[in-house]
Amino acid sequence: MICGVVGLGDMGSGMAKNLMAAGFETWGLNRSPEKTAAFVAIGGREAADLARMGAACDAVYVMVMDGTQARKVILSDEGLLPNMKQGSAIILSATIKPQEAREIGAAMDGSGVHLIDTPVSGGFPGAQSGTLTMMAAAPDDVLDRFAPVMEAVSAHIHRVGTKAGDGQTVKACLQSLIGAQFAATFEAAALAAKAGVSGQVILDVFSTSSAGCGIVNNALQKIIDRQFEGTGSSIHTMHKDLTISLGLGEELGVPMHTAATAMQIFHAGRSKYPDGDNWVCTRVIEEIIGAELHRDGAQ
Repeated sequence: MICGVVGLGDMGSGMAKNLMAAGFETWGLNRSPEKTAAFVAIGGREAADLARMGAACDAVYVMVMDGTQARKVILSDEGLLPNMKQGSAIILSATIKPQEAREIGAAMDGSGVHLIDTPVSGGFPGAQSGTLTMMAAAPDDVLDRFAPVMEAVSAHIHRVGTKAGDGQTVKACLQSLIGAQFAATFEAAALAAKAGVSGQVILDVFSTSSAGCGIVNNALQKIIDRQFEGTGSSIHTMHKDLTISLGLGEELGVPMHTAATAMQIFHAGRSKYPDGDNWVCTRVIEEIIGAELHRDGAQ
């Protein structure tokens, strides 16, 4: 089976690497010449355009930023769908609005090309290590057929539905929780800084308590080592994901008090530090209180 990856950024580059490691011939396409060159250097095949990738591949991952990009990549005349063979699959791993996924799925009905709606969780580390969590939605026979392609990049594949949009809905619920966890961690870190507690003490206690988890522990490590850029977790992505979560809540009439508060923290972080990663939100709070949390002590 020949695979493709559209979008070779922090997430897509790792997915492509792991597809190749699993033995799949892998084509890639990205707007950045540098990222494309890095992909080719490890054995990938550069696709000249979407049409050629579609014609060559049996399964193509779409790992772009938003629904507008996903729609263009998949549905445009020069995109994937018009050029893919019957029985092939487009694996929508980008996080977009559930309604956008449903619209793409409806546009693909009758084409003979399958859509697997499967946003992922695990971030840059999960993508690079091949341990992503997938929230996969498609008929069981389609998921069975393309399971090897998905297993190459994921350690946990959850079958969450059969229709386009089902995967994105579960991801929106997940991101509302993750956003709240992040925001609470940023505030707790600032509180510790103002109280004069060292970052190492906070990390040791939090990571061995019932509150400790991958989200909290990783965020604290980045904060106390002052790693606010270049860690593979752009603040724009989480801001976009929380927008989707809140939009779904609005659509369904569900109050989202905590997610809405988290969104404002991320909005502040993105406004002040647009090139930062998620943890840079802590800096905004630190600047208000006049204290910083470092590994060897608050400053």
